[in-house]
Amino acid sequence: MNQAPRARLAAAAVHLPSRYRTMAETRERIAASGGAYTPPPGLLEDLTGVRGVHLRDEGVQASDLAVAAARQALEAAGAGVGTVDLLLFAATSHDLLEPATAHIVAAKLGVRCPVFDVKNACNSVLNAMEAACAFIAVRRYRTVLIACGETLTETTRWRVPDHEALLRAMPGYTVSDAGAALLLTAGPSGEGDPGVLSMSFMGDSTAWNACTVAGGGSMHGRSLDDDHTTLRLNGSRLRDALDLLPLTLAPHPDLEPIRASAFIAFHQISLPQFHDTARQLRLPVARCMASVADHGNCGAASLPLQLVKAQEAERVEPGDLVGMIGLASGTSAGLVLLRW
Repeated sequence: MNQAPRARLAAAAVHLPSRYRTMAETRERIAASGGAYTPPPGLLEDLTGVRGVHLRDEGVQASDLAVAAARQALEAAGAGVGTVDLLLFAATSHDLLEPATAHIVAAKLGVRCPVFDVKNACNSVLNAMEAACAFIAVRRYRTVLIACGETLTETTRWRVPDHEALLRAMPGYTVSDAGAALLLTAGPSGEGDPGVLSMSFMGDSTAWNACTVAGGGSMHGRSLDDDHTTLRLNGSRLRDALDLLPLTLAPHPDLEPIRASAFIAFHQISLPQFHDTARQLRLPVARCMASVADHGNCGAASLPLQLVKAQEAERVEPGDLVGMIGLASGTSAGLVLLRW
């Protein structure tokens, strides 16, 4: 019997809006919002290590950011829209509650194929890769386009009553708008062939309420309360979860080949968290990229962003092993090893 085909990464692309807001400008907007508290100069930079974030233009939707990246990926792979057998929209963000944003992306791209959304916070793209690899392995689809569009800056809270409220809202000051895309296609599965070599996923959903955007669902569907429409930390549970996830991952057998990879991408929400995660997982920092410092937290687009930046910097070459580590609120984690 023939070996199952291996999902090969034919192209990765990212689209970063040209508008950029520095953390100093973020502080100025907090001050101008009329809230009772304004952070002292330099506090946001000191706490997060982030210099600024990318902002979409007025009227640009999550689907638009995804389409911009998807077009780049298709062009890079020399593939037309007619070659796409399945389109997955994978992001924290969405255009509408109904229908699936994948339909809007497909319509804008001119793709005619099955589509659906994959949503698992900042691990959405990684989970979409898992689905794509499974479909390709059983020959259900040959070419799968994963498109991501994040409009996370809409979850930023501007009016804060005190320092504690600012800390609860802190993740909202480091998030960026971004688009990303991965094109996966079936290829041979020999020992030295490129493609996804292994995948592992885990979760601990007891901490689901550690970090939330509560508005828009059945709990708080029509609320205009800032606490429900903005990104919010609920107590110290996210900090506890972020500490626990790397400790859970550290002894995982699939992490050892990732540590030995030529390049390692992992999800980042701040510069201190970048260094903490690298230390806890014993990752060689020289083979990682602190993308969060210049680009902020790009949500589910974070891992594709690092892959693209590594490729542009010639830090990965054909045949290299690349590791991807996903960490997300909810909470969940994922490990992916691929040959470039």
